[in-house]
Amino acid sequence: MSLRRQPSEERLLAFAAGTLSFPEAVVVAAHLSLRPATRPWAELGVAVGGVLLDDQAPEAISLDARRDVMARLDAEEFGAEPRPASADPVLPAPLDQFALGPWRWLGPGVHVRDVLGTREGDCRVILLKIASGQSAPRHTHGGVELTCVIDGAYATEDGVFSRGDFEEADPSVTHQPKVVSKEPCLCVAALDGQIMLPGRLGKLLAPFVRL
Repeated sequence: MSLRRQPSEERLLAFAAGTLSFPEAVVVAAHLSLRPATRPWAELGVAVGGVLLDDQAPEAISLDARRDVMARLDAEEFGAEPRPASADPVLPAPLDQFALGPWRWLGPGVHVRDVLGTREGDCRVILLKIASGQSAPRHTHGGVELTCVIDGAYATEDGVFSRGDFEEADPSVTHQPKVVSKEPCLCVAALDGQIMLPGRLGKLLAPFVRL
């Protein structure tokens, strides 16, 4: 899978259709709030979905399904409601509705915290903070990893990712993000399964590097 600075068209259309997993949708929503220029793709997905629905015979939906749809629509009205006074101004607005776990040490200069209430199966949302000049462990992925940069910047073999940039990675990608900004790099990520550290050393360290 190639790396992009915004979600793939397919992922944006799935977001608009409401077919992304909840953790993935949270990270895409964070990207859209930081990069409004990407929103036309999501809006196009809504328009295409509307045309397709017009061609279908109407069917009744359950009350629970209707409530779920309305909740998604409310959550995706970026900036429509004032942010809570308790909201962290550093975090994008879509994260305001979630409680956060404590920061956990992952390695020198690397800390992670859970975004609570976002898990769906093995997929969940985390915040990752890496100090300036530090690197995350070189790793690949047990499943899809979606990352949006909230603050700072990191670099991989594919270039620099800065505020609002979006990275998609899967088991075909092995990388080692290194922070290149003067300030720490803060990211929100949806992880499906655990990261995987290559080589013999990686197997020895794997029990200690749990996201």
